[in-house]
Amino acid sequence: MEIRKVETDKKRYLDLLLLADEQEDMVDRYLERGTMYVLEDGGVKAECVVTDEGDGILELKNIAVAPDFQGRGYGKAMVAFLVRTYTEQYTVLQVGTGDSPSTIPFYESCGFRRHHLVKNFFTDHYDHPIYECGVQLVDMVYLQREL
Repeated sequence: MEIRKVETDKKRYLDLLLLADEQEDMVDRYLERGTMYVLEDGGVKAECVVTDEGDGILELKNIAVAPDFQGRGYGKAMVAFLVRTYTEQYTVLQVGTGDSPSTIPFYESCGFRRHHLVKNFFTDHYDHPIYECGVQLVDMVYLQREL
């Protein structure tokens, strides 16, 4: 297993990016200013994008594991890599996600704790309803962990 930085042509991983953020123009808001990594293990299995939000905060904007390889520890490996890589440069790693039974427990298992929420984020910023596990996402839940 190897995690490497993607410097150019980040959109070649659009299929993975859209697993975590299903509207391309929303991905476009952070993709070029963000730092992207892919996890390879006999092919690309996962990706993530992080951005500098100022005040010592690194935000995990996008993380996705290819559907056939979910549940095998690749997502946790990506988060652990970010923690190791950025501990000396930032004080907090944060992530914003929908209030979903499939994502919140994952982040909590990686050491994140609920921090705050942004009301109506998904209904205000996406051009269609977003559903996860049969539940419409409305509010953005922010979770943080110290680095």
